[in-house]
Amino acid sequence: MSFLIRTYLLSVLLASQPMLSTPLFPAVPAPTVLPVPLGGNSWVTSSAENEPSITQEGLTNWTSPASRVTTYVRFDRSGTLALSAMLRVPAGKSRLRVTLLGQAKEVEVEGQAFTSQALGQWIIPQAGYVPIVLEGISKTGAVYADVRELGISGEAVDERTCFVRNNEGNFFYWGRRGPSVHLRYPIPGGVDAEWFYNEVTVPKGNDVIGSYFMANGFGEGYFGMQVNSPTERRILFSVWSPFHTDDPSKIPADQKILLARKGTDVTTNDFGNEGSGGQSYLRYNWQAGQTYQFLLHGQPIDGGYTQYTAYFKPTSEPTWRLIASFKRPKTTTYLKSLYSFLENFTPETGNLQREVNFGNQWVRGTDGQWHELTNAQFTADNTARKTYRMDYAGGLRQNQFFLRNCGFFSSYTPISTSFSRPPQRKPPTIDLDKL
Repeated sequence: MSFLIRTYLLSVLLASQPMLSTPLFPAVPAPTVLPVPLGGNSWVTSSAENEPSITQEGLTNWTSPASRVTTYVRFDRSGTLALSAMLRVPAGKSRLRVTLLGQAKEVEVEGQAFTSQALGQWIIPQAGYVPIVLEGISKTGAVYADVRELGISGEAVDERTCFVRNNEGNFFYWGRRGPSVHLRYPIPGGVDAEWFYNEVTVPKGNDVIGSYFMANGFGEGYFGMQVNSPTERRILFSVWSPFHTDDPSKIPADQKILLARKGTDVTTNDFGNEGSGGQSYLRYNWQAGQTYQFLLHGQPIDGGYTQYTAYFKPTSEPTWRLIASFKRPKTTTYLKSLYSFLENFTPETGNLQREVNFGNQWVRGTDGQWHELTNAQFTADNTARKTYRMDYAGGLRQNQFFLRNCGFFSSYTPISTSFSRPPQRKPPTIDLDKL
């Protein structure tokens, strides 16, 4: 039988068959690809004069081969990972290097419109954070690529994969700042706490720019030390107004925080953007590796005010320094809701780890007795609770409480975990009448 006759008979046979309701070869569903937006999950390290920018739209101005763009994703399980990128090359074509877990792959990319381009596959060996590093190898145009997001899929990807999912609620900003973590100290029952004492040590190498190591927090304010720039550090004490606003100019006159007194070289002003109130700070070159003492006084006074006063000193010095004393209206209370926290207030350093130790906490009641605080509960902010960032930890080490955040370490402390430290039985020796 000739080829033409066989072809004709086959066509007649197929035409006579009934139409099938389903195809002979059902389509295989495409694997779910989760988009990882660079705007909330990436940082640039570069020795170039004009380094790329991470904006809400992603990576732009990528011109130098000296720039490395690192995106962090935490996988909750092992397995295969397929990686892609939503990118464009405005002119010409580029060659990129993608590195995960020490394994690098190079890909060529081109196209002036944003499209998804495959970058390769890897094996994720265990749960934890994985840095995904992009580098430019060669280009024929002005920039290597503009990159909006990475795409992840495969066995290692599931609903527990952790990264900043979107910018709702300005979470690209908050996610790049990293999770804030706290230690909450319960006050012994029946004690009206008038004084709160704490000791703070920042281990060497952890004094990262943008860090606030807050020692003595209370229901109406906070008191601690910051790294503000390469050349400036501060001891900061703030008290919130009872009027809830982020704009201090909107606080009614009868709800403004009043300055009672301040220490030498201390600056005082209003603050906003996180509630509003009165702020004071001392520019002070505190050092990592040294221990500093913080003392806070809170007492109701006439006229429906509570007066809060903050003192500070290194353990190596004998004399306490007054930072400031504020009067808060419409408030009649002793100290309550005591806590410490660690936060990063600079998104550009949210990829760097920092840590702080807190030791020997005490309160002094209105009965004149010091009471040691040996219990603390670990908590974290909404960035952590939404599992957008899971590089947070706290607990007990060498008889001190500690907090750690940022840097994309893989282990974490479950939120609401409680810790108890052995009592030191070393109440502070302070002549309070001379302060």
